Amino acid sequence: MLAITSLLNPQNAERINRLIKSLEAEFGLDDVQATPDPHITYQLAGVRKLSALKQVLRDVARHTQPFAAFTTGLGVFPGPNPVIYIPVLRSDVLNNLHQRILRATAPLCLRTDKFSGPDCWLPHISLALHDTTPELLGPVMQYLNQHTFNLKLGINNIAILRQEGEQFVPEKIFTFDGYKHEPAPTLFETEA
Repeated sequence: MLAITSLLNPQNAERINRLIKSLEAEFGLDDVQATPDPHITYQLAGVRKLSALKQVLRDVARHTQPFAAFTTGLGVFPGPNPVIYIPVLRSDVLNNLHQRILRATAPLCLRTDKFSGPDCWLPHISLALHDTTPELLGPVMQYLNQHTFNLKLGINNIAILRQEGEQFVPEKIFTFDGYKHEPAPTLFETEA
């Protein structure tokens, strides 16, 4: 499976990675570091042809302007190994990008995860997963409660992450071009 994501800008990524490292130092939680680049995931997918996936995502990025997304609070996906995350607030522009990615990739996907669909998708930035326990949840949340999670994220790329050994690393990053390829609109048209 590949992850179709947006990587965080360096300033936000550094802040999140510092927080993740503090969770390792305080509680021994380090499984989330299997993906060293903090990101927002749009879709997990198995695809028929990687080159075709790259082409459709390149096209989506070419016609997307950079935009801001915002986070607030903390969240938990419960279970035997709870996932602790920072929720990314859904907005029209973020939902639109997600839907465009799903539409573009649908013909190429052999399988996807059930949480990528527009009704179930909860954009987030993972802080701890796989090595957490219900017993650790209270102390970890108490520790994280000392921090503020109101971030402004500059979203300017689509990235494909692939598994390499124990880590997920960028396969390809497509920077948003922001409609550069279309002529700029003019206020007044003149006839030649």
